[in-house]
Amino acid sequence: MTFRCPVQEQRFVLDHVVRVHELTNDADMVEAVLEGAAQFAEGEFAPLDCVGDTEKARWNDGVVTMPSGFHDAYRHFVEGGWGTIAAPTDGGGQGLPLALGAAVMEDLNAANLAFALCPMLSMGAIEALEAHGSPEQKRDYLPRIISGEWPATMNLTEPQAGSDVGALKTRAEPNGDGSWRITGTKIYITYGEHDLADNIIHLVLARTPGAPSGTRGISLFLVPKVLPDGSRNDLRCVSIEHKLGIHASPTCVMSYGDNGGATGWLIGPEHGGMRAMFTMMNNARLNVGLQGVGIAERATQRAVDYALGRVQSARVGAETREPVAIHEHPDVRRMLLRMRALTMGARALAYYAFGQVDRSRAGDSAAGMRSDLLTPMVKAWCTDVGCEVASIGIQVHGGMGYVEETGAAQHLRDARIAPIYEGTNGIQAADLVGRKLGLDGGLAFDSLIADIRAEAEAPSIEALADAVEIAAATLRSASHDDRLAASYPFLTMCSVLTAGWLLERQATAAKGDEPFHQVKRTAAEYFLSVIVPEALGLAASVEAGAELLYAVPAEALA
Repeated sequence: MTFRCPVQEQRFVLDHVVRVHELTNDADMVEAVLEGAAQFAEGEFAPLDCVGDTEKARWNDGVVTMPSGFHDAYRHFVEGGWGTIAAPTDGGGQGLPLALGAAVMEDLNAANLAFALCPMLSMGAIEALEAHGSPEQKRDYLPRIISGEWPATMNLTEPQAGSDVGALKTRAEPNGDGSWRITGTKIYITYGEHDLADNIIHLVLARTPGAPSGTRGISLFLVPKVLPDGSRNDLRCVSIEHKLGIHASPTCVMSYGDNGGATGWLIGPEHGGMRAMFTMMNNARLNVGLQGVGIAERATQRAVDYALGRVQSARVGAETREPVAIHEHPDVRRMLLRMRALTMGARALAYYAFGQVDRSRAGDSAAGMRSDLLTPMVKAWCTDVGCEVASIGIQVHGGMGYVEETGAAQHLRDARIAPIYEGTNGIQAADLVGRKLGLDGGLAFDSLIADIRAEAEAPSIEALADAVEIAAATLRSASHDDRLAASYPFLTMCSVLTAGWLLERQATAAKGDEPFHQVKRTAAEYFLSVIVPEALGLAASVEAGAELLYAVPAEALA
């Protein structure tokens, strides 16, 4: 199957959801970026998707070798400036809207999720250095990270410190010359080692001498693979993980300081690591949400292509008993429409969130609050959508979806990590009810609901908005256990509500008779009449509380 980037769909969402004309008045530039990114993703990344899955990244004695073709494709990525689209101009970036950069990343994710992880990780590092780095760090490192010449990583997780970041044990000792000596082990480090570039810039969380316990005592350090004098730093890749999916992405165990200590430099103030980490994480979480969108788009295209060509059985009730292509069967048509509607809803939610970040950067504080509120929804719901759509795609293929030959299985294997990394979706739900629901005294959440009510006309949206407001009021006064027990269904309700609102907006704008507009209206109607009522049913789960969850010991559930 030939993958095609959804350029027309992306432009429509940018126009009617993001309202990109309010962020840039250069419509020709927007079109050029979308068309160019599509050509690049389709021509360079997509052909390597299966290659990377089968060849995999390979480790040998500390050296990680990437699959065939990846080196040339990454070089072309750097030469084409595709990592610079939304990066700050003072570091050599183009300074274009983040929402436009989101479309580029969606293309790369859809074309080759494992490969796209490399530039994605650099984006979080760029954000951290731009916000917290010293003038010297911005001068010496930021331009080369932005260009892609030196990709970057985030080193947070340790064997005993996953979601509990405050439990980390990596140490940083001052050298007396402004640098620090880093010792410790980090796990699950995406692209921690590879041969795509001569240098890799690691952003490492560590604890300094006498630092307070927990998260208050964490600092962030810039630790390059190659030091400024050209010598190799004291760090190495001990191994890479053997994973369910994203086989081409090396997930590394990194050891720092086997021979005395890796040299690093503090980013921001001592004990300011959590603030810098959240700068990285917020960027990464939105971009992981885009992974869900990309996988969903790729899986949908593959499923539709298969359904158009697979002839099986006569359609029930038809005048002839001649076998038809399976897209003629109602249940298959149901699956295809659900895939398309969910994908369009996830794209709308993700792009809208990036657009709010753009407005925040332009000085709109309310947009900043809204982007914070939307971030856990984008990360969690969009990745859930990616998994659901990829799973439905296998079902459309039938038995052929369960074998590797068609490529449908790879999409589900690749998608499954997205609800886990960069903060599990359970953590996103906890963040929504624990922090974001009360953001700005609750006004951030209330204003979103008010905006939805002011514009949306569908009765299903009105009903879900009612249920969400009731659930929010319940959660604001609930116990900690009850709030957390309800957090995931509540996040889903909020996400579907927001996506439904944005899809209805698009359906209203899609007035033409061409197939694209017809699909817009039909997919939106399906979302509003089927998926929104499904989310309404989650209100019972929100009201149920935590008591039943603890009615029997966990051991009894084995």
